[in-house]
Amino acid sequence: MTHPTVGLADVEAASARIAGRLLRTPAIPCPTLSRATGASVYLKLDNLQATGAFKERGAANRLALLSEAERRRGVIAVSAGNHAQAVARHAHLLGIAATIVMPKHTPSTKVTRTASWGARVVLHGDDLAEAAAHAFALAEREHLVFIHPYDDPAVIAGQGTLALEFLQDVPELEVMLVPVGGGGLLAGCATVAAAQRPGMELWGVEVESYQPMAQHLAGEPIAVGGPTIAEGIAVRDVGELPLAIIREKAAGVLVVPELAIEEAIGLLAEGAKVVAEGAGAAGVAALLTYGERFSGKRIGIPVCGGNIDARKLSNILLRNLLRDGRLLRLHMQIPDRPGVLADIAAKIGGTGGNIIEVSHQRLFASSSVQAAELEIMVEARDPAHAEEILASLKTSYTVRLV
Repeated sequence: MTHPTVGLADVEAASARIAGRLLRTPAIPCPTLSRATGASVYLKLDNLQATGAFKERGAANRLALLSEAERRRGVIAVSAGNHAQAVARHAHLLGIAATIVMPKHTPSTKVTRTASWGARVVLHGDDLAEAAAHAFALAEREHLVFIHPYDDPAVIAGQGTLALEFLQDVPELEVMLVPVGGGGLLAGCATVAAAQRPGMELWGVEVESYQPMAQHLAGEPIAVGGPTIAEGIAVRDVGELPLAIIREKAAGVLVVPELAIEEAIGLLAEGAKVVAEGAGAAGVAALLTYGERFSGKRIGIPVCGGNIDARKLSNILLRNLLRDGRLLRLHMQIPDRPGVLADIAAKIGGTGGNIIEVSHQRLFASSSVQAAELEIMVEARDPAHAEEILASLKTSYTVRLV
């Protein structure tokens, strides 16, 4: 099969076409990541786009290229998140009717945000595959123009404007680490890098439970599935055109564990003051996972999305605190007599610890009527401070970390 091509001229034309329609996002140095990894790290903050993700680039370019007849017909897209909002927003700005098909169980906030741009939202199917089948059927029945999220030359060219801007702002980059789902962003960035910086390494990043691009490149059978915080890159099917471009122009695809994604989200939030969704933090996760490979190099990482649920972000930050030893969950069996709780609080307070939560059970949980069970959550400054708190408690009590 002969694929259409995407070249640097297409990306440059897309950049001129969409100028003023979306934000030219900043590229900033990140001292926290640089110190943690030994690399010189720069972040491209596409989480600052109006819809919170890079998807606006491809959507804006594709919609701007519609003929007048196509605009009158209207457009349709299938997505559970960022592509949906991007198509809805730019269709609204151009006065084009938009239909967005989303799986039935899409979070209500994403449905509401998409509808707020004036799009008709259709909830159908239990997953993206079922939603996509319905979208194709609707497009044929209602003569709508289908806007593919990644397997489209105009979308790829639009996504490539991210790398065009990045290299204009930080021309000395030696490596880029780019999250990859269907492949549109990586293909667009690879197109720019190959033309402007042929010696630069461009790596895609996938999460362990969803690595179809890496499997395609290795000639392995596609096996994906499982829960992941990086739902924005949790796809089974990659684009044929992106795959062809990536084979030719990218260095390859790196696979990261789920916990690295969580660590990256936390490090960005705490260290860089940047909010990233799971997919948006995948490039940082790759740097944390493969740090030795990139030590001493100038690394560019797009933070390509920031649409993360507040509860999920809170849970991730707490889980990172537990893993880092800055949040302690302690289980103690204590004598059931006056003054014990006060003594424990004094020991923790005396070492500078902060008590977050206490659960005290004396009736049913303990092994004796003379004892009580105590579970306590304590905040520490760092692992060394946590050890100091534990040592103080262990002078008088038996303490178990849970």
